Amino acid sequence: MAQSNKKINTPFQFTVLSPQEKIDWLRLARTELIGPKTFFETLKKYYNPTQALEALPDLLSKKYPKKNLKIPSIQDIQQELEQHDKLKADLIAFVEPEYPEILRHIADPPPVISVLGNRHLLQKHALAIVGARNASLNGKKFAEKLARELGDYGYQIISGLARGIDTSVHVGSLSSGTIAVLAGGIDHIYPYENTDLYYKIAEQGLIIAESPFGTIPQASFFPRRNRIISGLSLGVIIIEAAKQSGSLVTARFALEQGREVFAVPGSPMDPRSYGTNKLIREGATLIQNSDDVLSSVESFIKIQPPLQGQKENPYSQEISLLNNKNDEQTHHILLNLLSSSPIGVDEIIRECHFSMSEVMLALLELELAGRIQRYPGGQVSLKG
Repeated sequence: MAQSNKKINTPFQFTVLSPQEKIDWLRLARTELIGPKTFFETLKKYYNPTQALEALPDLLSKKYPKKNLKIPSIQDIQQELEQHDKLKADLIAFVEPEYPEILRHIADPPPVISVLGNRHLLQKHALAIVGARNASLNGKKFAEKLARELGDYGYQIISGLARGIDTSVHVGSLSSGTIAVLAGGIDHIYPYENTDLYYKIAEQGLIIAESPFGTIPQASFFPRRNRIISGLSLGVIIIEAAKQSGSLVTARFALEQGREVFAVPGSPMDPRSYGTNKLIREGATLIQNSDDVLSSVESFIKIQPPLQGQKENPYSQEISLLNNKNDEQTHHILLNLLSSSPIGVDEIIRECHFSMSEVMLALLELELAGRIQRYPGGQVSLKG
């Protein structure tokens, strides 16, 4: 189930893009069939969007000889930027300092995200809560209560603005500044019944979208949305999930990204509990209240809103997100801390003094390399 979670390697400085640089960045990102992986592979080869755009027609004609793929014009992108301005939304590119640091470290980060609302919320530590659209009344009440308590405690609460559990999560955490991640464009409210909630979140929280402005969500867009929900979070809490549900997709992404997965148990007679009970059997942390979440999360992190404060001058420092030497050194340190006996990840973090995201990523890489073994309850050991 796990996939490569290598950090993206780009030769760029982290900086605020100039208007022309942002246009070129968006033209490349919005080109048909250029997904996140292809986007960054193209940049690695051509070093900047301008050079990549010059080479793109020839590349596309060779790779897709029977397709007439359209590269958005400068006017197309200027129109999208103007549409964002009218909505009072903005676009943040991967290399810009406001882009959430934790999202940079997933396998396929969005090259650009649309944001509407309070962008400073991206710098807070976050937990995601998702679940069934056709949720039970008790499930929705629990989701709202859990979101309110965790939000009041200081965590940013993220969900997907869907019916059922997601709606209750946003309502419960609205006062603390909830984040909604959309499957369509930043301007497309889905479901329509959440129109009022959408505008409340835009005022008090934050709305995020990866798709271009005006995009109507399709079924295939929701898994892409779900990887962002988990990618922005330290952990994902699942409340009611049927046998085949988007919530289980989010849980899978969370595991692949090295995030914690929590699940609320339910009656075996209720099909909406099949997914959560299955996750618990497979090693997800069983929770029954907010204290269960906090006791697990607080062992390796303290609530300190400004993640940005941990960075060194992102405007001028050239950062390579994949530094082989540093990765090898991190792996070496972690391997020296491990033995054949399982130990908690929280203990490793306290001992090595790396950030949680650095440790989680390094452990995932070591697991993929067959060097370590994971166990239920957030424990790991050397692989025998």
